[in-house]
Formats: sequence, C-alpha cells, structure tokens
Amino acid sequence: MEQQEILKNDGGGQSAAQERKGAEPSAAAADKASFAGTGEYVASEELMASVNIAIALKKPLLIKGEPGTGKTMLAEAVAKALGKRLIVWNIKSTTKAQEGLYVYDTIQRLYDGQFGEEGVDDIARYIKLGKLGEAFDSDEQVVLLIDEIDKADLEFPNDLLWELDQMEFYINETKRTVKAKHRPIVIITSNAEKELPDAFLRRCIFHYIDFPTPELMEEIVRVHYPNVEDNLLKNAMEVFYNIRAIRDIRKKPSTSELIDWVNALQIGGISADEIRAKLPFVGVVVKKDEDLELVRHETNL
Repeated sequence: MEQQEILKNDGGGQSAAQERKGAEPSAAAADKASFAGTGEYVASEELMASVNIAIALKKPLLIKGEPGTGKTMLAEAVAKALGKRLIVWNIKSTTKAQEGLYVYDTIQRLYDGQFGEEGVDDIARYIKLGKLGEAFDSDEQVVLLIDEIDKADLEFPNDLLWELDQMEFYINETKRTVKAKHRPIVIITSNAEKELPDAFLRRCIFHYIDFPTPELMEEIVRVHYPNVEDNLLKNAMEVFYNIRAIRDIRKKPSTSELIDWVNALQIGGISADEIRAKLPFVGVVVKKDEDLELVRHETNL
C-alpha cells in the first residue's frame, strides 16, 4: 500500500484530522458527511475538495501521483471516514472490463452437468458478479477502488464508459439488467504508465497528489514513530530530500522508504550526526545500483 498525505496528525498544529480524532461517523450520518481525512490519513485541502466535489457531482475521481503518494490508501480513508464498505478491484495487465461486471462459469456448469448436479439448467447459478457488479448490487452505497487502471490495455477504460455513466450493465445469459441500487463512490488510481483516453478523462474529476512537503512528511513519519528523536528525524529528512533532488537519480525514494529508513536508524542506534557522515543503511532508501553509486559520489562517500 502507498503512503503520503496519510496518517494521523500528531504535530502541534490544528488540522481537520486532529479535530476529528476519535470520531467515527455512523453509516446514516455518513450519507450527508463530507470527507475531511481521518485520524490516520492526513489529506491536503485540495485533495479533500477533489474527493467531495467528485461525490457531489457523482463522478469517478481519478487520482495520479508518483508511487508512495497515498493513492491507494485514499480509498480506504474515504470509506472509513464516511462509514462505507470498500470494494477493491485490483487491475492487472491481463484484466478485462468484462471481469469487473460478471463472469459466466461455463466450466463449472459443464462439470456439474457431467456429474448430475441439480439446478444445472439455472444459468443464474453460474453467474458470478465482478467487483463493479458487486458495487452496483450492494444494498448500501460503497466505495469502489479501481486500482492502477493504467496497467490494463488501452481499451480497458473505454470499455467501462457506459457502465460508469449509466451505472448499469446487461447480463446476456440471464437477460437481466443489473442497475446500481446506490451509485458507488468510485476512486480510480493511475501511475501514469499509459495515457488514458480523452473520452474517459472527460467523465472523471482529476487530482494529482504532489509529493509531501517536509512539513507534511514529518507528520506522516511521526504517526508511525511519535517518539522519534527530533534531531535524528531532521537529519534523516534532509538527506532523504537531498537524495530525491539529485538530478540523474532513476528511482526517487518514496515516503514508505523514508519511514523504513527512520525505523532502521532507530533500531541500529544511529546518532543524528552519523546520518550525514556515513549514510547508514542507505540501501533501505536507494534501490538501484547506479543510483547508489550516484548518491555516494554526490555525498563524497
């Protein structure tokens, strides 16, 4: 899972997340509630506004951002804040849009027919709803996460246009139309591996999650390690952002890697002064050979 505008705000400033701390809305209240982050997910004002306008306009919210910026965890936070069930549709390179609607299990029907099972003539028994179908068929509004949509082929987003617009689909085998009982809150993530079709983009509200500022990053780290020594965190973050700023680095370290590094530094008993002087456990942050050589060259280590 990714982490960015994430996690409980334990800093000194007043934030929406702090004001809500400890409050879990009921399902009934959530219908009228707006998203303002959670006790575990610190969201920027811009991100909260994008979520709420997408809900108000009943449009999918398309989230982009580099890995480690909290795209996936946003859907979890929205579901928790609004008291709704989360349905996750993880997209792979082989995923087809049809799988999200329903699957007709012809193999199981054939198998049951060979062994004389009862009810083989009832085709509906062999129709299995996919994640999108499950969201439509739910008796209560759900949050549907379509995760990493850009992993699928180029036709995948266009194949979902009708269903996401009309909130219904037709099952040919049973002549049944599945219509959403409650329009789900749809959150779609993309790592920008492929350009998405213009027709699809027109139907979405778009938000790009920027990499966290140092101030926000400190909040995020302190959620995991509230007792981290101030000097150690300050030096670790300065080195971390300096590494990210190196011009030719191929894989910039993400939030999760900084969190792991801070943990490693604490476990290893590393002092704040040693962080700059020795770059201890740098392999936690830098994951490519050529980047490691570049970092050592830039830091004269």
